[in-house]
Amino acid sequence: MGSGIADGEIPLFRRFPALSRIPRAELCTLPSPVEQIPGDGNRWIKREDLNAPVCAGNKVRALEFLLGGLEPGDTVVTTGGKGSTHVLATIAHAARLGVNVVSRRWVHDMNPTAEDVALQIEATSVSRVSLSPLVALTHARIKSMRLRHRYIPIGGTSPVGILGHINGALELADQIRNGEMPLPSTIVLPLGSGGTCAGMILGLGIAGLSSIEVVGARVGPRLFANELRVRSLARRTARMIERLTGENPLAAAGPRLRVVHHVYGGAYGRPLSRSRAAAKVLHEALSLRLDETYSAKAWTAAMDEPFAAGPVLFWLTFDPKCLTS
Repeated sequence: MGSGIADGEIPLFRRFPALSRIPRAELCTLPSPVEQIPGDGNRWIKREDLNAPVCAGNKVRALEFLLGGLEPGDTVVTTGGKGSTHVLATIAHAARLGVNVVSRRWVHDMNPTAEDVALQIEATSVSRVSLSPLVALTHARIKSMRLRHRYIPIGGTSPVGILGHINGALELADQIRNGEMPLPSTIVLPLGSGGTCAGMILGLGIAGLSSIEVVGARVGPRLFANELRVRSLARRTARMIERLTGENPLAAAGPRLRVVHHVYGGAYGRPLSRSRAAAKVLHEALSLRLDETYSAKAWTAAMDEPFAAGPVLFWLTFDPKCLTS
């Protein structure tokens, strides 16, 4: 599978050559562009919906590493909510490699995009839905161990998967230094399982861009979507990098992480009425469809951010083409 950037040229491997020994499936077309939002001079967007030829978004960055080294005919087991974009992305990109996917999901509040995602998952893979997340997670782990299938955690959130998000932050640093966009004061992105946020704070710290504030718009329960979890994921990933490279990426000062809670909506997957109006603004500007579980809520938080200190960058994590390909 070809990529717009060769293995040795991605920013992560330029910075840490020893990490190039980790198996990586070249699934992305990088770098994803940055754009100024028309009619809003101080808000920008990172177009992660364009970072892969099919089913783009933040999940494919992690899947490049999580699916690395698998052979056609292999099977992976993963988990997520009934309308999980992670599960859908895993199915789509595993198929490109000839890899099978078994998923275990659980019920949650739904919205129109989540319903579309669920229907596509059910049409393209072996998947079961439980009433309880605990039941789904337990079944997935037991199945992966019993059959010796590779297990991919919720959201692809693990130190190996987070490498892909660090690469995204380093890619952004290159774009800033190349003059493709000004230095943002703030980056706003959804906070669910925490992998993208953890990779962002690590990557920006590695790049020396600690002046940027990372804002995680919480879209999941506070028990699992919080700053302590993000920082813990970042530390675990840093320890892995140090073990493989001899360098501690936490030695450099990282950016501030601020979690905002006002866009949650009361339950994972539950639509936020304010977000529908906010999503309409971005649709009119760039003809983009936002999903109501993640990106519409994060975009609402981005619109709430003041930009007196500098530009606000919205990190778009959803690709609507996932639902039409």
